[in-house]
Amino acid sequence: MFDLVLSQLDNRDDVEVVERKGAGHPDTICDALAETLSRNLCREYLRRFGHVLHYNVDKALLCGGRAMPTFNGGKVTDPIRILLAGRAVTNVGNEAIPVEDIAIEGSRAWLKANLHALDADRHVRIEALVHQGSQDLQSLFSRGSARQIPLANDTSFGVGHAPLSALERLVLAIEQGIHGRDRARDHPAWGEDIKIMAVRSGEGVKLTIACAMIGRFLNDMDSYLQQKAALAEYVRERASEHGFRDCEVAVNAAHDAASDSIYLTVTGTSAEAGDDGQVGRGNRVNGLITPWRPMSLEAAAGKNPVSHVGKIYNILAKRVAETLVSAIPEVSAAQCLIVSRIGAPVSMPDLVHLRLATKDGVPPEELRERGAEIVSDHLGRIPELVGELVAGATHVY
Repeated sequence: MFDLVLSQLDNRDDVEVVERKGAGHPDTICDALAETLSRNLCREYLRRFGHVLHYNVDKALLCGGRAMPTFNGGKVTDPIRILLAGRAVTNVGNEAIPVEDIAIEGSRAWLKANLHALDADRHVRIEALVHQGSQDLQSLFSRGSARQIPLANDTSFGVGHAPLSALERLVLAIEQGIHGRDRARDHPAWGEDIKIMAVRSGEGVKLTIACAMIGRFLNDMDSYLQQKAALAEYVRERASEHGFRDCEVAVNAAHDAASDSIYLTVTGTSAEAGDDGQVGRGNRVNGLITPWRPMSLEAAAGKNPVSHVGKIYNILAKRVAETLVSAIPEVSAAQCLIVSRIGAPVSMPDLVHLRLATKDGVPPEELRERGAEIVSDHLGRIPELVGELVAGATHVY
């Protein structure tokens, strides 16, 4: 049985900062490609052997290329380099698993599906540096498989909170709405490299949006300025829908039309020339970066969903917090921390800490039994996570 600690949560704060990096941000690209490789390895192992083998591919580095963006065109002069690294079972007996092909083909497919102005065949060079894992971690993974109870392959922790604040919901809605539009017809000049920084001080809200504009869809400076204004108006409309009717919005704040210093790209991502990327530097498993909330620095993307608590516990902590709020009427807000110990069953964490904001002064300790039942239920459903993650039904960035 896990050690359960409960304490009071004061969920009020006059200041709030929320950030999200969009699909085309170099850090998000790295997360997405690492998680795509993870998902595809799971599928290949399941297809060949009926179960997932040991791997962790949570290391990826994007080295920006060079480009010459112009209105009505532009070109990439030096391709983006993406290095996918990690450990995985590459051979079982005489049977070789084509890990390199899986990594490269899956990455190109994701880039083509998510970045509408990037030519994934010409603008990107992908290298797979995935090798066989260490014997001790392979053995630990195998011992868990033999017992039907995965063993934690790391000593780590996961955290989650619920509910999302109005500002957190707004930031998610803005980026997801921009990314989910019909990009071929609806503002094709808006690239996928979106970064949103939202700051609330009391009732006042400031939204700073960076958006990589795509030169081939813009005729001149006037059309660039029109697209900036259209994006600002879109953001204001979403803010109003989420209860922020009077907020300050700045789009591409570093822009200086007088010196022709504008955020113009060929591909819709700063990875073409202006920025590099790395797994784990972007959004957490709830899709946000929230310094006013408890956060884990774990890079969930690319980790093995069977036994790596850096992935499992961050997802579970988020779900536990959500269930505490939805299932216990006395709870208005919750935070959950789950700590593992390497070698112990993943269903038996070392510690679970629940911080609860309660209604009508109810002491959190009075909710211990219901809280413990919710935690136990989610821990018991850890095996379901593998299927969700393989199917792409659960996102981690």
